[in-house]
Amino acid sequence: MFEFSQYLGFLLFLCILTMGFWLMFFLVGFLQYWVGGALWERYKAKKAQREAAN
Repeated sequence: MFEFSQYLGFLLFLCILTMGFWLMFFLVGFLQYWVGGALWERYKAKKAQREAAN
């Protein structure tokens, strides 16, 4: 019916799919952290600039 090599191919496919999912999950989280930090730093810089001008 099925041979062992077909199971190995299926397991390899599942491993690659799972690694891709977790890599995407990590990168999306890291990207949100990066963009949020950049926006927060820009906000603090503009606030400091406004306070220095007053």
